[in-house]
Amino acid sequence: MKHFINLKDIPSKDLRNIIIDAKKRKKLRKNLNTLEPDNGSPLKGKMLVQMFEKASIRTRISFYLAIKQLGGGTLTLKSNELHLGQGGETIADTAKIISTYADGFMLRTDNDKKIDDFKKYLTIPIINGLSPSSHPTQVISDIFTIEEIKKKQVSKLNICWIGDSNNVLNSLIAASVKFSFRLSIGCPKKFEPKKKVKNWVKKNNKKIYIYNDPKKAAYNADVIFSDKVISLNDNVNKRSKIKQFQKFKIKKSLFKNTNKGCIFLHCLPRGDEVDEEVFLGKNSHVWQQALNRVHVQKSILLYCFGKLR
Repeated sequence: MKHFINLKDIPSKDLRNIIIDAKKRKKLRKNLNTLEPDNGSPLKGKMLVQMFEKASIRTRISFYLAIKQLGGGTLTLKSNELHLGQGGETIADTAKIISTYADGFMLRTDNDKKIDDFKKYLTIPIINGLSPSSHPTQVISDIFTIEEIKKKQVSKLNICWIGDSNNVLNSLIAASVKFSFRLSIGCPKKFEPKKKVKNWVKKNNKKIYIYNDPKKAAYNADVIFSDKVISLNDNVNKRSKIKQFQKFKIKKSLFKNTNKGCIFLHCLPRGDEVDEEVFLGKNSHVWQQALNRVHVQKSILLYCFGKLR
C-alpha cells in the first residue's frame, strides 16, 4: 500500500513512472468519450472516497473522472456531513469506517496533522488533494504538462515561480529536487519560502534561486508559474499583502527576460497577480494544465492501488 501525501517523501523513480504511465494513458484515450473506461478497466470494482474541507472544482471533478475512467466509482463527502465534522467521532473511528467501505481515500484539508492522523489509522491508501503545506497532485500534473508542451524532460528546463510561498510552491520545490530542474523564485523578501523548506533542499544537496525582483527570477525561464496572492482562507491583511506584491504582477513585458517560447501556467483560480493579456495569451496553457490533472491522477490512483504498469 502506497500513500501520495508529499512529493518529498516519494522516490524520484516512482514519480517518473507516474508521468510515463499518464503519457501512455492520455494517448490511448484519444477516441474515447468522457466516461468511457480505459481498456481493461484496471480499477474495476474499486471505490474512492473523497472528503473536502476546502472548496474545490478541479480536484473534485478530475478525481471523479479519474476513478470513473479506470472503471471504479467514487463518493464525495464534506466534513460537515460527517460525525467527524461535528466533533462526534474520532479520526481513528472515521478512518476505520472509511477503510471498511472504500479502497482509497482522498482528503483536501486545511490541517496537515489531519492527513498524518488519517494515515496512521487507515488501512487503505490516502492521497493529499491539498493541505496547507503541500499540493502534490497539482504539481506532478504540472510537470507532466511542461514535458508535454516542451517535448523534453523538465530536468533540461529553467522553471520560474512568481508569487507567494504557499503549498503549491512547497511542492514545486520538492519537485525541483526530485526531478533535478533549476527553480527560480520571485517574491518579496517577507514572503520567501520558510527556513525548514530551504534546509530540506540543502540537506538533499540541491539549490533553489530566490530573487526579490521578478525580472531577475524570470531571466532565461522556459516556464513561468503563478498562483493567487490571496489564497482561500488566507488570514492576513489582504490589502497590505496585495500592495507588497504589486511589482510582481505578471505582465507581457516580463516575457522579454525569458527564453523564446516560454509558457505560462497557473493552478487556478486566478486573481490580480496576472494580466488578462498573459492569462489568455499565446504563452498561456492553463486550460491544458487543468485537463491534464485527470490523466495524471489516474496514474496516481494506480500507483496507490499497486497497479501502476
